[in-house]
Amino acid sequence: MAIFDELTKKAQAAGEKVKDIAGVAAEKARAASDTAKVKVAIVAEQRELEKNYRAIGEWFVSEYEGEVPDAVRDVVAAINVSKARIAELKERDEEPETGAEEHVLKTCPVCGAASDSKFCPDCGAPMGEE
Repeated sequence: MAIFDELTKKAQAAGEKVKDIAGVAAEKARAASDTAKVKVAIVAEQRELEKNYRAIGEWFVSEYEGEVPDAVRDVVAAINVSKARIAELKERDEEPETGAEEHVLKTCPVCGAASDSKFCPDCGAPMGEE
């Protein structure tokens, strides 16, 4: 019976070790979670800070439109160039494309599916000439 007593003691010791390891793992997971929460909070505050700086800058540029101080004249000029470029790109984006090829759909002679490819995407047969 001494063997069973010894096995019981070893099993209990192993159980205690498992509990200790699980406790350490849980503590590390909690620490990692706390660290992640802090990092997310920092990023959120940085975004808020950038948003507020942006609002101050937009106000400044609109308030002193004609009489910009020399210290920020280059920055305001760069902002104006960017605004003009954005307007130009938006205008270009709104223009219809010229010379764009139209996709002619062909009908599959086997299954009747429509596609612009050489082979039917449904059955794999060569597409018709329609």
